[in-house]
Amino acid sequence: MFKIGLTGGIGTGKSFVAELFAKKGIPVYDADSHAKNLYLDEEVIHEIEKALGPNILEHGQVNLKKVSDLIFSDLHARELVEAIIHPRLMNDFAIWCSSQNNDIVMMEAAILFEAHFDHLFDLIVTVDAPDDLRISRLKLRNPSWSLQDIQQRMFSQMSQADKCHRSDFVIYNDNTQPLQKQIEVFLAKIVK
Repeated sequence: MFKIGLTGGIGTGKSFVAELFAKKGIPVYDADSHAKNLYLDEEVIHEIEKALGPNILEHGQVNLKKVSDLIFSDLHARELVEAIIHPRLMNDFAIWCSSQNNDIVMMEAAILFEAHFDHLFDLIVTVDAPDDLRISRLKLRNPSWSLQDIQQRMFSQMSQADKCHRSDFVIYNDNTQPLQKQIEVFLAKIVK
């Protein structure tokens, strides 16, 4: 099975690009949604409460907004949460892969390099977009976020330049280069 990692910073449009790959018949594992499901596990709830304190829970469940706000503002809290979630996510991805009936699969993950997931993949694709376009997309998607909120989230991730440099292929989602064509070029290189 050929595994592709798809990454890109917040606001680059990687989820939209992942949907285009899915339409081409490639199963896509959305790391973000699978990670959210992990927070429902009793053991994870207990470990998160132990790591971050009882205020992180609401009605016995992990309050994901509180976790999100905390990990984007507190590096130590982020490391604690990642130590709980990331190993489980890697295991979940392996189980998911074994259930797929396809020669090629893809994981979409914003923090693929930061989480040290890159070793799981045969190829890594980064979706790139200019910062001003990313900011305008994020303002549209999250009207309650201030510019400071947006920049805090952007700067908490590895720089786009570093992601692009470490990737095997870059897809430019800058509203000037057709995405479908870039995806076709990429697939032509890997599908022999």
